[in-house]
Amino acid sequence: MTERAELIDSFLAAKGWDGAERTALAGDASFRRYLRLTLGDRGAVLMDAPRSEEDVDAFVAVARHLKSLGFSAPDILAKDRENGLLLLEDLGDETYTRVLDAGGGDGGAVEAGLYELAVDVLIELHRIDSERVVAPGLKDYDDDMLLEEASLLIDWTWPAVFGGPPGDDIRGQYRDAWLEVFPAVRTGPRTLVLRDYHVDNLMLLGGRDGVSRCGLLDFQDAVRGPRAYDLMSLLEDARRDIDEGLRRTMRERYFAAFPDLDRDAFETAFRVLAAQRHAKVIGIFTRLCVRDSKPDYLIHIPRVWRLLEAALEHPALAPVAAWLEAHMAADKRTIPPCPAAGA
Repeated sequence: MTERAELIDSFLAAKGWDGAERTALAGDASFRRYLRLTLGDRGAVLMDAPRSEEDVDAFVAVARHLKSLGFSAPDILAKDRENGLLLLEDLGDETYTRVLDAGGGDGGAVEAGLYELAVDVLIELHRIDSERVVAPGLKDYDDDMLLEEASLLIDWTWPAVFGGPPGDDIRGQYRDAWLEVFPAVRTGPRTLVLRDYHVDNLMLLGGRDGVSRCGLLDFQDAVRGPRAYDLMSLLEDARRDIDEGLRRTMRERYFAAFPDLDRDAFETAFRVLAAQRHAKVIGIFTRLCVRDSKPDYLIHIPRVWRLLEAALEHPALAPVAAWLEAHMAADKRTIPPCPAAGA
């Protein structure tokens, strides 16, 4: 038995879960893993987040803050901060992704209903005063953080495509292009940004009413930032295609809730944040293959390139579009070579 396994056994025994049946749950792109625990008629989920790679404090803080605001984050049943172990309320199996994959006789109505609920969560979240909605201690989603994330494209995808890192001049031009467009995202009030708000991290919960029917997962990277981000993350999904009519309808649903919102400024922020996120995700999916030997995410890269190119059509993103046109031609915007994928 490994040292990690012994730590987990000791933690569960101390918290009254000794002898519980353990079932592995689908993981994500992080180092975390999840185990469903069943002991008699009781159930829970173990989050195993090795402290060398993950910090459970942020998850606990944001979960408790979201619950205090009336949203459905999982209860924290027990924690071992030093060893990166959390015992969580089991919210069930009905992730948005699973419900969407199951389809049904009227899949379009099911999809629309799920997205309406997800948008309504954001509406309720964004109606809360800016000072109260942001959990204490959260970082600002500032230019440095936005640039660090966007730079994952040239940190990982560029070397995989071109066989080596970009020169300082190319990297400098990339940085300057992004810094020129980031001011567009600083319009309007700040809010709590969950940052990975998409169907893989949302759940449909039975026995609850209103926006509490939407369970929230994977929010430990939350920050204080622009309102447009989470709506963009939901509707510009790296892992699934979303009909443009549905995306338009959901944006209109959001706008209807905020009639005084400067729509042009919001749409501009939406596009800039979309481009930034897509550049980040292309880099992350490349890194997952190159560094972590996880090639399964590469299949999504063509979709994310299409989303990035669409976002770059907005005039506000002309500097970034010009950089891409000059330095990464269309034939380079594809799945990069990766040894773990057999490429």
